[in-house]
Amino acid sequence: MSKIDVVRAAMVEAMKAKDKARKDSLSMLLSALKNAQIDKKEPLTEAEENAIVKKEIKSTQETYDLAPADREDIRGEAAARIAVYREFAPEDMSVEQITQVIKDVLAELGMENPTPKDKGAIMKVLMPRVKGKADGKVVNETLAGMLS
Repeated sequence: MSKIDVVRAAMVEAMKAKDKARKDSLSMLLSALKNAQIDKKEPLTEAEENAIVKKEIKSTQETYDLAPADREDIRGEAAARIAVYREFAPEDMSVEQITQVIKDVLAELGMENPTPKDKGAIMKVLMPRVKGKADGKVVNETLAGMLS
């Protein structure tokens, strides 16, 4: 079952429960997924669906962060929307899991004592493996901490 079907079903439930805020959040997520599918002209893969959900979470988080502190209406709406979106987002990898993937990449590349100069080569192999599963910022910070 595609994420579009899952979100649509959740939206119908929210409509039946007369939960307008949840229904509106699901409606926005559903339209983002549908628009991406229309642009692609074929069904989305699970990884693409997850990337869209994460993009929506990130966008809404920026709205929350940039809203003035005295605008509780905007911040509250954004926080509620993020909570709904997180239900459909895949779980991010932990720092331990990211560290293990980095160690695997280093072993594969034959690097025992990588330096900051090697970061680009490592990231080129590493990022495709963690794309959509981990936050790029966390991956970057974890790798930076491991470089000598």
